[in-house]
Amino acid sequence: MFTDMAWMNEPPSWTVEDGVLTVTTGDRKDFWRHTHYGFVHDDGHFLSAEATGDFTVQVTFDGDYLEQYDQAGLMLRADEENWIKTGTEFVGGGLNVSAVVTRGHSDWSVVSLPRTGGSFPPVTIRAIRTGETVNVQYLDGWGAWRLLRLAHLPLGGTCRVGVMCCSPQREGFRAVFRDYSITPEIPEDTHA
Repeated sequence: MFTDMAWMNEPPSWTVEDGVLTVTTGDRKDFWRHTHYGFVHDDGHFLSAEATGDFTVQVTFDGDYLEQYDQAGLMLRADEENWIKTGTEFVGGGLNVSAVVTRGHSDWSVVSLPRTGGSFPPVTIRAIRTGETVNVQYLDGWGAWRLLRLAHLPLGGTCRVGVMCCSPQREGFRAVFRDYSITPEIPEDTHA
């Protein structure tokens, strides 16, 4: 599926092999608009395709998290002022599932993830778009979907959807994405 998608801000290094996407980030790349820090960054790496109507997008991924704000996950984007990125973010030496919802200004929410045997396990996250609502969920360590964020986000009839990764403090963050899917099916219990 990754081979049918297009890059926004193509990274310096990436490969697709047996359905697995491996990306190495460029120097100090991010998506963020105004809030708290005042700056605007729209140069993170985003591999996407168009999606229309309601859908569920899901991916499993991990990364070589070392520096503050190393991040990977999903992105849904209408334009430079209306988007959501959600996945993992390395903050204060720990890994978090995170969501940044942007409607002119970005906000940010995080939930800490535990280490397993000294390392961080792969994370599976999904975003469910129904109308102007995006429901973000992640799989916990027991195989249950947990609600991370329910956001109002007018994406229009068609938006761009795919995977993203950023490294605002460095270059060379390596992220690996697998089991990417996008379907028109909406899970019955979207408030798990």
